[in-house]
Amino acid sequence: MLCGGSRISHHIRECNYHHQNLGSGLGFCSSRIVRLPSYMETPVSVQHNQRLQQKLVSFSTIHSKSPAQMPIRSSCSSQLEDDRELPAEGLSSVAGGIVALGKFDALHIGHRELASQASRIGAPYLLSFVGMAEVFGWEPRAPIVAKCDRKRVLSSWSPYCGNVTPEEFRIEFSSVRNLTPQQFVEKLSKELRVCGVVAGENYRFGYKAAGNASELVRLCEEYGMHAYIIKSVMDKNQDSRNIDGKDYKERGQVSSTRVRHALAIGDMKYVSELLGRQHRLVLMVNDLEELTSTSNKCKVSAPKSCLLNLPPMEGCYRNCYLIFGDESPVSCRVFINTTHIHLEMDEVGICNFDNSQDYQFLGIEFGELES
Repeated sequence: MLCGGSRISHHIRECNYHHQNLGSGLGFCSSRIVRLPSYMETPVSVQHNQRLQQKLVSFSTIHSKSPAQMPIRSSCSSQLEDDRELPAEGLSSVAGGIVALGKFDALHIGHRELASQASRIGAPYLLSFVGMAEVFGWEPRAPIVAKCDRKRVLSSWSPYCGNVTPEEFRIEFSSVRNLTPQQFVEKLSKELRVCGVVAGENYRFGYKAAGNASELVRLCEEYGMHAYIIKSVMDKNQDSRNIDGKDYKERGQVSSTRVRHALAIGDMKYVSELLGRQHRLVLMVNDLEELTSTSNKCKVSAPKSCLLNLPPMEGCYRNCYLIFGDESPVSCRVFINTTHIHLEMDEVGICNFDNSQDYQFLGIEFGELES
């Protein structure tokens, strides 16, 4: 039975939970719906009533954990794949789930909290839009998280999401740009067939961002869903006036804008606090321009054109780690200039790159900027 009645508690009983293991590419989950896991076995009507007593859910403080040391594999070739929209027929791959709404550029701790709240209600998904830059004519810019690295990041959220990894589902922005707030919610209900949504208190939606969080709650209830609105995760360490005083959305909350600002000034400690993990830079290389090895040092250089996501500012960074294939992370120093990124390692063995491959993926996790 699909969602669409008057109470979400009824439909969560009917709309069962599905979670796929990680795979390559963006990994749209299948439309198969299975039974809720044991941690959701508490009577759903009780859970529903408790959670709906207060529409605005406060952010619960969660201590940051060390990032999972997962190597970047050949699945990163999904960086070259096109984003896909939902299937035209049959159940959508988010049917029966709870979708978190947002842009999800940085996958920062505010985004993680949205996924965490969604996981407490049902099957968690991130629903975001692609192609906004093309529609609005924005200048292209590097993503904060490499497309091929997003699954690893979402996997690291599992401890915050009831040991479930949120799935990601993207829709072409051009297909929803002109929808009114009501039409957008109708699409969620009738086309995507989700059981509910989770959004931040500042979330805007619909044509020209006409809808706000209050209207989202009202419209979702009208279409037999519930909207769970949570408070913004605030950035307690920086003055919002130092970020972008012209941004009307800038109210001191953790944001992708703040992450980009922190990267631009090379404050990697601040970046880690915003992300809840170390920033991982991903390089796709088919030829290492410089590869030198001595008795106790190994140096590697690659052009910045190899980068798949946003690097920090130019400078020298210590306490960094290189991730290569299935090898264990290797401690290194990183120097970034206008054209290249250079790595210096004490472990000579890491220089044994396989030059027979068409391309290779390197991951770099950053420590502090040297003064």
